[in-house]
Amino acid sequence: MVRRILLGSQLRRLREARGITREDAGYAIRASESKISRMELGRVSFKERDVADLLSLYGVNDGAEREALLGLVREANKSGWWHSYNDVLPGWFQTYVGLEEAATLIRTYEVQFIPGLLQSEEYARAVFGQSRPVISDEELERRVSLRLRGQKLLTDGNSPRLWAVIDEAALRRPVGGPKVMRGQLQYLIDIAEQPNVVIQVMPFRFGAHAGESGAFSILRFPEQDLADVVYLEQLTSALYLDKRDDVDAYIQVMERLCVDSLTPERTIDLLSSILAER
Repeated sequence: MVRRILLGSQLRRLREARGITREDAGYAIRASESKISRMELGRVSFKERDVADLLSLYGVNDGAEREALLGLVREANKSGWWHSYNDVLPGWFQTYVGLEEAATLIRTYEVQFIPGLLQSEEYARAVFGQSRPVISDEELERRVSLRLRGQKLLTDGNSPRLWAVIDEAALRRPVGGPKVMRGQLQYLIDIAEQPNVVIQVMPFRFGAHAGESGAFSILRFPEQDLADVVYLEQLTSALYLDKRDDVDAYIQVMERLCVDSLTPERTIDLLSSILAER
């Protein structure tokens, strides 16, 4: 997904530099203006022949430059590991998994549940078990397997930095019962020791706070050409925001949440206190 966005943005800049319209670019590859638009936004897959023809149209004749861009096409067309979970992974969420895999920094705020990347196996099973409509045992286990596979992102050699702010309500909501919650709280304490994971809790006692709009995630990528993306999940779909004004608004909220929440050290104290109560 990220490679498609990156390639699309490079093609757009090359086209604009030559003063070529999307309509003319589409004509050159026997496609519509709208397809060129979707290609430049990274919303469709790329055919190597189409990109080669566009590069010729845009005057990109240097062999090394052409090969670098065509290599990006081949990389963009590779299937990620998550495609093997197509049977339980909604199309709108596949995009997020792809973005998450490519991010160098993931900032997330969660109100109702523990963030997916920080869920214990039994907690995840309890969450998916409450799905409506009710899912089969086989689908339940497939979803849990998908979640656990996604969590390897935090322990692989090239792991992103995860900065999570969790509302205290998510820690006290008895998902799956006392035993499951004890395991989840201990899991948070343990994983917070990883150098690439920061966890903060927004405590009840703070009162009203900047996260009144609800849960969200912000993803940042290593490529300078790629803007940050804000992810907002809904019941049957998701929103992906990348306009500067929208992203800036969420970054301001996230930064305010980080300032107002318990420090990572005091967060561990609170987690330990809640664990002792159970």
